[in-house]
Amino acid sequence: MAQSEKQSVALISMAASAGLAIAKLVAGLLTGSLGILSEAVHSFTDFCATVITFFAVRVSDKPPDELHHYGHAKVESIAALAETALLLGTTAWIAYEAIHRLISGNTEILLTWWAAAIIVVSIIVDFFRARALNRVAKATSSEALAADALNFTSDMWSSMAVLVGLGAVWFGFPAADSIAALLVAGVMAVIALRLGKRTLDTLLDAAPGTATSEIRKIVEATPGVLALERLRVRPAGATLFTGVVVTVPRTMPVDDMIALREQLSQNIRASYPNADVTVTTDPVALDDESISVRIRLIAHRMNLAIHHLTIQRVGIRTAVSFDLEVDGRMSLLDAHEKATALEVAIRGELGQDVEVESHIEPLPEKVLPGEDLPPETQKEIEELLRRLAVTETRVSDIHNVRVRRNSEGVFVHYHCRFVPEEAVETVHEVIDRIELALQHVRPEIRRVIAHAEPIGYALH
Repeated sequence: MAQSEKQSVALISMAASAGLAIAKLVAGLLTGSLGILSEAVHSFTDFCATVITFFAVRVSDKPPDELHHYGHAKVESIAALAETALLLGTTAWIAYEAIHRLISGNTEILLTWWAAAIIVVSIIVDFFRARALNRVAKATSSEALAADALNFTSDMWSSMAVLVGLGAVWFGFPAADSIAALLVAGVMAVIALRLGKRTLDTLLDAAPGTATSEIRKIVEATPGVLALERLRVRPAGATLFTGVVVTVPRTMPVDDMIALREQLSQNIRASYPNADVTVTTDPVALDDESISVRIRLIAHRMNLAIHHLTIQRVGIRTAVSFDLEVDGRMSLLDAHEKATALEVAIRGELGQDVEVESHIEPLPEKVLPGEDLPPETQKEIEELLRRLAVTETRVSDIHNVRVRRNSEGVFVHYHCRFVPEEAVETVHEVIDRIELALQHVRPEIRRVIAHAEPIGYALH
C-alpha cells in the first residue's frame, strides 16, 4: 500500500511539473520576463527531478536480494543528489541572466494578465502537491519524496517573489523582474545546499539526529548488559540499521543471552519502530573490579545502600557478600524482601552460579541531637587518644579533636596525618586499632571517626 502511494504521488507530481513548465515557458517567451522564464526553467528541472523520483521510488521499494543485502533504499538518496545538482545548475543560470540584465539595462518586459494568472495557478499547485508529497514522505521515510516536497515549497516561495516583481514592473520599476529572479535563485541555492547536505549524510551513513546517544542509553540501561562494546547506526530509506555488540558475563546461560538479545531489540524498536536491529553478545570473564562496579550500580538503581562489599574466589566460583542498610524501623519481612530482590538482581547480572550473601543492618538516624562533653572530659579523652596514637608509628599529628554525646553514646572525631604514599588499606587498619583501643579504655565511646590526611596538606 505504501509503495503504490509513493509511486502514485510521484506520478501526479511529475504530470503537474510538466504542465507548469510548459505554461511558464510560453508566458516567459511571450512577455520577455526573466522572472517567469526562471520559473519555467525551475519547473523544467522539477519535471526532471520528479521523473528521477518516480523511477527511484520504484527501485527503492524492491526487497533485499543476493547482491543488495540492505535493500535498494539508497537509490532515493542518489535521486535526491541528482535533484540537488539540477537545482544548483538552474540557480547558476538564473543568477547569471539576472545580473546580466541588470548590468546591461535590458529589463523591458511585456506584462499580460494571463502571465500573472499562470504564476498564481503555479503557487496554488505547488502548495497542494508539496503538502501531499511531504505527508507521504513522512509516512514512508522517503528521501526522494521529501526532496520533491522541499523543492516544490521553494517553487511556491520563488513564484511569490516573481509575482511581486511583476507587480513592481506594473508600477514602473522594470528592474524588479530581474531582482525577483535573483531572489528565486537565492531561495533555490539555499534549498539545494540543505538538500545536498542531508543527502550526503545519508550516503555517508551518518547516524540521524540523536539516534546514537538515545540508543546507547537504552542499551546501557538494560539489565544483564555489562558494557556497550560497539554501536553502529545507519539509515537506508525508511529503515534504521542498528548493530549492537554488548559484553555479558561468560557464566550467563545461553537461554539468558538469547532472551537478552531479544529484549535489547524490543527496547530499541520501542523508540525506533523502523529499526532493523542486530545484537551480538560477547561473553567475558569478570574481574573483581568489574564485579564491584556492577553490584554497586545494581544497588544504586534499586535505591539501596550497601557497604563492606567483599568478593571472594572459591575455586572456580565467585562469592559476594555485603552489608545492606535499611530503615531500622522496617520489619524483618520487608527488609528480607529487599535483600532477596537485590541478591536476585545480582545473580541475574553476574550469573546464577554466583554465591550472594547479604547482611541486613539498620541505617543510622540522619539527624541526632548531640552536645559537647564538659571541657575536662574532652581533655581526658583527647589525651588518651594521643597516648594511644603514639604507639602507631605510621600516624602523626593528631589534631582537631572533638568529643560529643548523643542518644547512641559518645562520638569522638579527630584528624590525623600519614605519608602520602601510604596505602588506604594500611591507614584504615591503623585507625581501626586506635578506635578499638580507645573503646577498650572508655566503653562509653560508641564511635570514633578519624579523618586521615596526607602529610603536606594544610590542617583542617
